[in-house]
Amino acid sequence: MLGPLLVAALCGLLLVDHRAGLVGTAGVAGVKLPVAAAAVALVAAAPWLGARALPWAAGLAGAASLGLSLFLRLGAGDGAAPLTSDEAFGLTEPAALLALLLLVALRGRRHAALACVLVLQPAIVLRPLAIGVSDTGLFMALFLALATTAVLGAGVARRLVLADRRHRAAAVRLEQRAEFARDLHDFVAHHVTGIVVQAQGALAIAGRRPELVPPALERIERAGSEALVSMRKMVGMLRGEDELPPAPSAGVAELRSLVERFSAGGRARASLVLEGVFDDLPVEVGTTVHRVVMEALTNVRRHTRDCAEVEVHAVRSGDLVTVRVVDDGRTLQPSGGGFGLRGLAERAALVGGRFRAGPVPGGGWGVEVVLPAAPAASAAPSPEVAA
Repeated sequence: MLGPLLVAALCGLLLVDHRAGLVGTAGVAGVKLPVAAAAVALVAAAPWLGARALPWAAGLAGAASLGLSLFLRLGAGDGAAPLTSDEAFGLTEPAALLALLLLVALRGRRHAALACVLVLQPAIVLRPLAIGVSDTGLFMALFLALATTAVLGAGVARRLVLADRRHRAAAVRLEQRAEFARDLHDFVAHHVTGIVVQAQGALAIAGRRPELVPPALERIERAGSEALVSMRKMVGMLRGEDELPPAPSAGVAELRSLVERFSAGGRARASLVLEGVFDDLPVEVGTTVHRVVMEALTNVRRHTRDCAEVEVHAVRSGDLVTVRVVDDGRTLQPSGGGFGLRGLAERAALVGGRFRAGPVPGGGWGVEVVLPAAPAASAAPSPEVAA
């Protein structure tokens, strides 16, 4: 919308120059009018010029303006028909060159834009001094110098703001892809370990209780299908070039089915206790609760032995949600250094929560996360993972 208005204003200035007699005598006007009209036409064509072509075209307009100033300077020393200051200066040409200077600062390629600025600035500033040095000419030259500096500064500042915005958008996309990569690790690891456990259980009971094998195979098939769906969806998100959609929306409501699937594996029994109302939790808090429980149950399958009971306890108290997952088994290897728990610590910190994982008194391993029941308004505390 601003482009047509700017071109209309420049055409109006060209008419004002003609009516006010600022185009000069017939000989001078035959040179000034084409240069001014070409500058206005270039401003009108700027939206269709690329970042490479625009600086070169604007530089040619600046060079033509410098050539006109040289022509006027040589004509001033002719002696036969001295030129006046009105014939040297008009409103349209410097205004159009200022507009081109702004466009080049905004959109031009860096090196080409620098070369163009070195031509445009003197072309604009030196025009009032083309006929000769006078008080009025010096005042106009100083005014145009300030105008070119202000326009150039505004264009560069706007360009830096847009570049910073693009860099932030790229950083957000990278962060989202890293988050989805962690999700992919957690979801697939959970499903695959469940499949392995159920396959081991089916193999163990195949000889003694063959009637229990078909239900176990059905559960394995269902878990495998879920893993494939999750993997396809999340890999597709990672490959996408556009902004990624929100993370999967599994939350507190899915905890019961998660715990039941874990217990169906047969290695240990898990119990779930929910205290409080969880329906109004922010999405990022609900998904973090689900992720904590899923990662903790996955680690029980992978890293504990002689585990008979796993307690999952989620409490909503005021503006805090506390989730604890405690098992009674023996840990085969430290879990605090894995990517899963580190990812949970980072995720809890992003929503303003605290995370801790480590041995519990009396034996076993415990995972605890404390999250705000509303989105964090300040910087999140640093995550803590106890080995």
